[in-house]
Order: sequence, then C-alpha cells, then structure tokens
Amino acid sequence: MPDHAISSHAAVQHQLDRLAMLSPGADVLGLERIAALLARLGDPHLSMPPVFHVAGTNGKGSTCAFLRAAIEAAGLSVHVYSSPHLVRFNERIRVAGRLIDDEALADLLAEVLDIAEDIRPSFFEVTTAAAFLAFARTPAAATIVEVGLGGRLDATNVIVAPAVTGIAALGVDHESFLGRGAVTIAGEKAGIAKAGVPLVTMNYPRGSADRIAQVAAVARATVLARGREWHSETARTTMRYADPGFSVVTHRPRLIGAHQSRNLALAIAMLRHQGALAVPEAAYRAAADWAQWPARMQRLSPGPLTTLLPDGSELWLDGAHNPSAAAPVARALRGIARGRPVTLVLGMLANKDAPAVLRLLSSSVGRVVAVPVPGHEHHDPAALAGLAHELRLEATMADSVEAALACVETAGIVLIAGSLYLAGSALAANEELPT
Repeated sequence: MPDHAISSHAAVQHQLDRLAMLSPGADVLGLERIAALLARLGDPHLSMPPVFHVAGTNGKGSTCAFLRAAIEAAGLSVHVYSSPHLVRFNERIRVAGRLIDDEALADLLAEVLDIAEDIRPSFFEVTTAAAFLAFARTPAAATIVEVGLGGRLDATNVIVAPAVTGIAALGVDHESFLGRGAVTIAGEKAGIAKAGVPLVTMNYPRGSADRIAQVAAVARATVLARGREWHSETARTTMRYADPGFSVVTHRPRLIGAHQSRNLALAIAMLRHQGALAVPEAAYRAAADWAQWPARMQRLSPGPLTTLLPDGSELWLDGAHNPSAAAPVARALRGIARGRPVTLVLGMLANKDAPAVLRLLSSSVGRVVAVPVPGHEHHDPAALAGLAHELRLEATMADSVEAALACVETAGIVLIAGSLYLAGSALAANEELPT
C-alpha cells in the first residue's frame, strides 16, 4: 500500500515523487531485489554497527524505543530504522541518535534510485537501502532495525549476522501477504533467526511457540523465551525483570499500558543476551523513564486539536489498527477514563479488520465518530458507524478529525485511533511532530 510520503523540502520531495513512481514490487515479498540493490551499493548492510533486529505483529516499535533508550542511557550512540513514519519520512531513519536531515536524506534516496531502475525495487526496499547506506557511513555503537512486514522475506532480513534478534507480541495481521493463521505468521516472524544468534521471544500459545522453535532449529539459532529463560512481572508502579543470575526492578514505563512493561522486559532480555555492547543495570532503569514512542497511547499536548474540545477534556492518540493492538488500548483506556465519558474518533484502512477492532474498543467507549483516513483507501465512515450501532454504541460520522472533535459537547476522554496514518495526520494537525 503506498505511503503517500510528502516533504516541505524540495529536494526530498523530488526523490519521494520518484519513490511513488516505483513498480508494484511493493506488494511482492522477497529478498532478491534488495540483495541486488545493496550489491550495487557495495553491500552496506555488511558494514553497519552491531544490529538488534526486531520483529512482531505489535510492540516491535516500542521494543525498539526501549532498546534505543537503554543504549543511549549507557552513553552510546545508536542508529534506528523503523516504519512507518507518522508525519515526516525522516522519522524512518535515525542516524547516531538524530533524525536524518533533509539534505542527507535527499542525497541518499537519489543515490539508491539512480542505480535501481532495472531492479524494480519497492518503496520499502529503496528506503531500507538508503537507511543501511547512512548507517554504514556513520559511526555508532549499535543499529536497531525494525522489521517492516513479516520477517523471513522482509527487506531487512538481508542482515547476515545480527548481535541479537527478538520477536515481540504476535497476532494476525497482513494475512494477504503472510498467510492465514497465527502459527503461520509466527513462522514468518521467526524467519529472522540466524545461526549462532540468540532469538529472544515473548511467551506465546503452544502452536506458535512450537513453530518458532522449529524455524529457529533449522536456522541453528537458540530461542530464549519469556517464562522460560527469562521472566518479567508487572506491579502497580514497577516492573521486575529476571534471568539466571540477574534481576532488575524498574519503574513501570512512561509509555501507557501493561503491555509496555512486557516490551521493556523484551528489550532488556535482548540486551542481556547479546555480546556486542556493555549496558549497565542503571541504563535498564533509565529506559523505563526515557523511552518515547509517538502515537502509542500518547496524550496530546495543548495545540490546535485540543483547543477544539470542551475545557477539562483529554485528547489521546493510538494506532490500534488490528485486534492485537486494540486489546491493550481498551484496557489502558478504562484506567485512564475512570468513569468519565469516552469518545472514540475512528478511522481505519480498508485492509484492516474493523469489526474486530471496534468490538474490542467498544467495551471502553460510549460514543464513536467515524472519519476517513486522508490519502489512503479506508473503510467508509458510514460502514464504521453502522458497526458501532450494531454494538449498541452511539455513533455518527465526520469529514475530518477536526470536525469530529468539534462535535464533542461534554468534557471527557477522546481517543483518536484505528490507523497510524490517521495518527500521523492528527499529530501534524496538533503541531506535535515526532523528534
């Protein structure tokens, strides 16, 4: 699905226009094109600082945020490759701690695109090659790479010898690309396993865990699973991580939701089971307090959107684009609301399971305002409102997020959710850009 990336920088926009003209190879998974592309560029992926490679249906971005926070708390610099971006394309590539600047981004995209035409790469493959070029050319202590889609055939899986690999929460998403069923998807995620490299995982249902073990065994990787090789427990204000011979207690993460404690624990487990970096115990505690990840149960600051709401309201933002993401959001929302009325401003891409997401969120909201997702194929707001009515929720439609907020008449909690693209447009409208 196209990313419709835009930039206020003319040189970057020129390259993004070229990206938008690429072939529909974007919808064909495989490593042949990215391997050919990187070979022409001198195989930069072989020269990057030690790589932390993270897959998962949900939580992989948050896990990467905790990894980055811990490594930086240890006084080390780190590159980060993540997707999608929320507002600016630059968010995908963080070089030695800073979002890539426009001039460098334009030059890198041009360098890749200039040699790519006959390879017919996808949007994501070109972006991956540009990021790996930047990382190979700039010193840092580590590189954090978030898988884009799946794992086994994702463009990032050209990484040959990462320091450690990890799999966050599993769920069912992108079935048209990865195949149906949780066990199949677990196997695709486990495809990032590499010989002799620790594969750190959450605890999963038996079928998914067995499939991951099978894939890892073929790759000759050791699986280190939560509840077996390492453990974590979440209390009211703390999180405790433990593995043989070590334990640490941190604050509960500043990122909202009990699931974020598990993501923090996964990041600590990955750091504990790699040998490339020395990360002190204090850095694990700092990660809980420092990590930020926009549009994941983020309370928006005062801005143009928040001023549209009645005094005393709170405006929150989350992607919540699939059932696995919606379930923890629903739980977090109940704790935030504390009996106050909750309005859900919902917009979802056409390829997402809107009935399942809305069913999960319905237990925590009283009213739904359905909106389009600008620039993307999306569920008809009338259809979303109809689904809400079937769940016995008050529901209406609006042409935009701004219009939806303007029709909220009672102070309470408002959550914008259903799509990271919608979340990005909300951040831009509230003048709250990720940094």
